[in-house]
Amino acid sequence: MTIRNNNTGSRKACSASKLTIKSIALSTLLITGIQATAQAQDAPFTKPSWWFGAAAGANFNFYNGSTQKLNAQLTPPVAFHEGNGIGLFAAPLIEYHRPKSRWGLMLQTGYDSRRGTFDQQITPCDCPIDLSTKLSYITVEPSLRITPFKSSGFYLMGGPRLAFNVKKEFTYELGVNPAYPDQEKNHVIDGDLSDVKQTLLSMQVGAGYNIPLNSQDNRNQIVLSPFVTYQPYFGQSPRSIETMTVNTLRVGAALKFGRGKVNTPVVVNNVQFSVNSPTNITADRRVRETFPLRNYVFFNQGSTAIPDRYVLLEKNQVKDFKEDQLEMFTPKTLAGRSDREMTVYYNVMNIVGDRLGKNPPATITLVGSSENGPQEGKIMAEAVKSYLVNTFGIEASRISIEGRDKPKLPSEQPGGTKELDLLREDDRRVSIESNSPALLMEFQSGPEAALKPVEIMAIQEAPLDSNVTFTTAGSDKAYTSWSMEITDDKGIIQNFGPFMQESVSIPGKSILGNRPKGTYLVTMMGTKEDGTIEKKEATVNMVLWTPAKDEEGQRYSVLYEFNDSKAISTYEKYLTEIVAPKIPQGGKVIIHGYTDIIGDEIKNRNLSLARANDVKRIIENSLAKTGRKDVAFEVQGFGEDQSLTPFNNRFPEERFYNRTVIIDIIPEK
Repeated sequence: MTIRNNNTGSRKACSASKLTIKSIALSTLLITGIQATAQAQDAPFTKPSWWFGAAAGANFNFYNGSTQKLNAQLTPPVAFHEGNGIGLFAAPLIEYHRPKSRWGLMLQTGYDSRRGTFDQQITPCDCPIDLSTKLSYITVEPSLRITPFKSSGFYLMGGPRLAFNVKKEFTYELGVNPAYPDQEKNHVIDGDLSDVKQTLLSMQVGAGYNIPLNSQDNRNQIVLSPFVTYQPYFGQSPRSIETMTVNTLRVGAALKFGRGKVNTPVVVNNVQFSVNSPTNITADRRVRETFPLRNYVFFNQGSTAIPDRYVLLEKNQVKDFKEDQLEMFTPKTLAGRSDREMTVYYNVMNIVGDRLGKNPPATITLVGSSENGPQEGKIMAEAVKSYLVNTFGIEASRISIEGRDKPKLPSEQPGGTKELDLLREDDRRVSIESNSPALLMEFQSGPEAALKPVEIMAIQEAPLDSNVTFTTAGSDKAYTSWSMEITDDKGIIQNFGPFMQESVSIPGKSILGNRPKGTYLVTMMGTKEDGTIEKKEATVNMVLWTPAKDEEGQRYSVLYEFNDSKAISTYEKYLTEIVAPKIPQGGKVIIHGYTDIIGDEIKNRNLSLARANDVKRIIENSLAKTGRKDVAFEVQGFGEDQSLTPFNNRFPEERFYNRTVIIDIIPEK
């Protein structure tokens, strides 16, 4: 300790009143929170994400509790309780805050003074005593930064404070009894406090406000940030003895420097929204459809009987059965969206029985798969065999049966965890296998080959080229997705979307219903990356497609299992040798991809488009080899959109048929 003479008499507390200090600090906080107008969004440079600089300010320190033992050599006769003082804070800083985000991080590391002067106390001998301290720290202060108002420079911050003690001095003075003014003055004692903690872990909260000092037209930007923080007494007990604590209110400012990036905002005005509603196509376009035949019979959970949705004939009906006249043999109930196609599929056992009857050398194998084991799979296969033998009179020796717990091409994949109930429904089935060419699709062979498709002649209700097309050119860059509200003249609103692709075709009947025509207000709503919505409007007159009778189109389909590459290899020669040569000069090929409802919606949309593009590539390459470039293509992927998929998704066979790419060949108009 150092003892020095006091030639000026007893020291008086020289700090300002605590009420005044707190009033100044609170006023600063209110001023800091005032919002200002945001900078222009069309500036050539963005606001910086990284800022570097320095902060400085005054710590208004408020001491509470009590302290008496200053060190081993000095213990005043009475304890000190309350005090206050002003200390210096100075620190370099780093700040990270993305311009479009409300969240950021800050780090300050520097000098932090907790200087204070205690209220004067009176000893039992009526002598005044004074104490002041000079506690100082190196402080490390990481903070979370929150910007509650995006249009303002105002921000909030908060986080821990880690402090390392570097100074623990005190000054103590014992005054003289005022009743004896002539007595000798006491020495002023300087020393170090004992039992001072080397590290403190506390916290702080506060607010600040960024004031730009130059224009955002400059790439290098400077900001002045007044701030105020409050550091409560939690964790701020400087000594390991007694009860002295300190609350600190810090008021200061930071000077920050940052470098912006070249501003390349998305110019949403470049998005062009248009609607094309074709004039009424006066053609009852007959469609010759080559419909693929699934070689599966699906069984209900918990049952080994053939479900009643399949068409089961009586013996006396067999002589009248014909593949191309299936309208007279319809299921009891049709759950599918397209009655005609599901009627074909639900006659699959009758079609196989008819083909076996017409081709005596042909044989088949029925492979039953059940989650309950191969034995139950055999029982399911035996049910199909019994129907073919007893109804169509097929010799039992021509039909073999097998049982499995999983099909050879299962829907449920190892390690799968989602939508297992639907996948297991898909796998509960009897597969019809054959090596007989009379039963199989062209260019196919082997037990896993697809069955020969069925050719249907029917009237198409509305051709794909009569669909209403909505185009948002540039939306793939401007929006994360877009959707539509279509409002009729009675104020009834229909919603479509969200969509990711730039162009979407929707059947006019889906919008018009049974109305022959109508005028609609179409509002396109694009969702930008920051979550804001941009709207564009268009008015369109729609006319419901109605037919005459003068042209014929063709339709083909490609079916997919879960193994996409296998599907393409199966159909590649078929697309090249059968489909491509049927495309007339100057014709148009419309290729639409779909999926079932199993899996993620966005992934399904991308998957359906990828499948459709695979089909286009094969057909286009085949045409190119013959020197043809006269064909126009339209390719879209609709994923699992249940307003557009060919079938419902109630039964496994409907889901299997929804894993498809449909190819419509339209003659030149």
